[in-house]
Amino acid sequence: MLFLVLALLSFHGVVTCLNNEGYALLSFKQSIYEDPQGFLSNWISSADNPCSWNGITCKEQRVVSIAIPNKKLYGFLPSVLGSLFDLHHVNLRNNKLFGALPVELLRVQGLQSLVLSGNSLSEALPNEIGMLKYLQTLDLSENFFNGSLPSSIVQCKRLRILDIGRNNFTGSLPNGFGTGLVSLEKLDLSFNRFNGSIPWEFGNLSILQGTVDLSHNLFTGSIPASLGKLPEKVYIDLTYNNLSGPIPQNGALMNRGPTAFVGNPGLCGPPLKNPCSTDTADAGSPSLNPFLPNNSTVNESGRGLSKGAVIAIIVSDIVGVCLVGLLFSYCFSRVFSFGNNKNDHDHGFEKGGKEEDCLCFRKVESETLSENLEQYDLVPLGTRLAFDLDELLKASAFVLGKSGIGIMYKVVLDDGLTLAVRRLGEGGSQRFKEFRTEVEAIGKLRHPNIVTLGAYYWSLDEKLLIYDYIPNGSLATALHGKAGMAFAPLSWPLRLKIIKGIARGLVYLHEFSPKKYVHGDLKPNNILIDENMEPQISDFGLGRLADIAGRSPTMQSDRMPSASSEAATVYYSKNPGSFYQAPEALKEVKPSQKWDVYSYGVILLEMITGRSPVVRVGNSEMHLVRWIQLCIEDKKSLSDVLDPYLVTDADEEEIIAVLKISIACVHSSPERRPIMRHVFDALERLIISTD
Repeated sequence: MLFLVLALLSFHGVVTCLNNEGYALLSFKQSIYEDPQGFLSNWISSADNPCSWNGITCKEQRVVSIAIPNKKLYGFLPSVLGSLFDLHHVNLRNNKLFGALPVELLRVQGLQSLVLSGNSLSEALPNEIGMLKYLQTLDLSENFFNGSLPSSIVQCKRLRILDIGRNNFTGSLPNGFGTGLVSLEKLDLSFNRFNGSIPWEFGNLSILQGTVDLSHNLFTGSIPASLGKLPEKVYIDLTYNNLSGPIPQNGALMNRGPTAFVGNPGLCGPPLKNPCSTDTADAGSPSLNPFLPNNSTVNESGRGLSKGAVIAIIVSDIVGVCLVGLLFSYCFSRVFSFGNNKNDHDHGFEKGGKEEDCLCFRKVESETLSENLEQYDLVPLGTRLAFDLDELLKASAFVLGKSGIGIMYKVVLDDGLTLAVRRLGEGGSQRFKEFRTEVEAIGKLRHPNIVTLGAYYWSLDEKLLIYDYIPNGSLATALHGKAGMAFAPLSWPLRLKIIKGIARGLVYLHEFSPKKYVHGDLKPNNILIDENMEPQISDFGLGRLADIAGRSPTMQSDRMPSASSEAATVYYSKNPGSFYQAPEALKEVKPSQKWDVYSYGVILLEMITGRSPVVRVGNSEMHLVRWIQLCIEDKKSLSDVLDPYLVTDADEEEIIAVLKISIACVHSSPERRPIMRHVFDALERLIISTD
């Protein structure tokens, strides 16, 4: 391939002045056999440089990024890409690339992100991966890579995202995996054939977030108790391995439902139903036969059964379990297939068969539905649906956001109807009645400032919540913008309208809803803005539903320091979802309405100042609440704290009045905070007095 580049250089040298990087990229174009969308059509040799080509980003006329995702390119990666010495980012996900990952590309030492997910790349991952000292993101998921994970990967000290799920990797994890990759925030090793034990040093990965996915591998041995040292909000998925012994009950491993451990017949103890024998609990090793009761190999006289009898029992039980498993697998595959694609868009909802194919798992009357069976019905809440399950599952879907609770999709039906669908994930088949009670209570709430939950779906494989789609995005985006999108700052009258609408919605939840609910996780990301610029509070009750559905919600679990303490900077940097949580939130088991009042106060401060909840001051950071307190103590002027976009159109008296309300809401003592009805009344008086 290098010969081809040299040939191109010699052929075009007297005609154009295209630089060497341009010819290297033309070589890449030559390695692409199919480009159905014509994305590379403007990659032409007559250009002066490649910086204006589709998918190419330059800095100081040097190529720093190649981003060509989702273009159905069919071809291979040439070694000449290694000559792009200033390359920092490569994103070629969801194409049809095949062959090996060229070693030369891994010698571009400034590479920071390498995203090749959703292709057909194969062979082993080269050991040269360890040369990428600045690599932060490595996403090779959904390919056909094989062989063991190179031991040199532990030298990628800056690696934050490692996603190699859905490949054919084998062998044990490299030594030092948990001590070398201490910067990891996301880890997905699922659907491979990794074996051996889970390294004890995994517990050192102290800044992991979301789901640590080790599922569908061949890991053996016991679950190391050190996993409990991971952040407690992390969900550890160990399903479908060959793990054995008692499940440690500490830290991040405590209070997890059984769905995190299913598919490991050798595991015992809480939260599973099969207790550990005394010997197992003491020795930390599994019983000889996990399919038998603890004492089934001993008869009343104390003599053991014959070896032949034990073997016959084991074989018959295994055969029985396999037959039942095959029957369930057959029916589930025919009834429902939900795409596990990780693409950022073009996700499809697919249904693999008709409901009639597996009526043996369904009751006609929902009241007689066993909690151990599946429902397979789309259940409307309050209003008649204009679509059915089949239409929903076949519709085009686009990822709106991901969190520890699940993925939110924008779903567009064939008739143009647009919905927002929250996928809570798999597992949790034992609590259907509890889920139904909770979701139907939430579905009864109707208020112009609360997002309406219109329907839900429950099965063993999927739990879906179907909402009205709110078109203008979140308050977070409206305040701070989003990369790649035009930003139009909110005027003060619009901010005041949104402030009042949020308060009105919270008053309804706190005082006029049937159960006087508490939101518990209020933040700009889950306040949506509709076409009339009215705020609508979303994700209400989501943590509770996620817990019932078997997916541990990403809620705070560490003891949160005071916003005024020095420890707050470290805590908030590691727990970004905690910016809006009241200081007492994790000292109390039951949420209170004063939690919501505090969160509302932080949002008010954010809308007044235009700053994020963490404010950089010199070389340090502090929470927005503490920063405002210091500004007040130092008698700063209003212009020093006000969002610069508000300088020209804001009413100073109004802003000072709202600032006073926000300061009251974020008081460190819950008893000293106002209730939301009083906050709303104060805002009403403010708006009336300034009309």
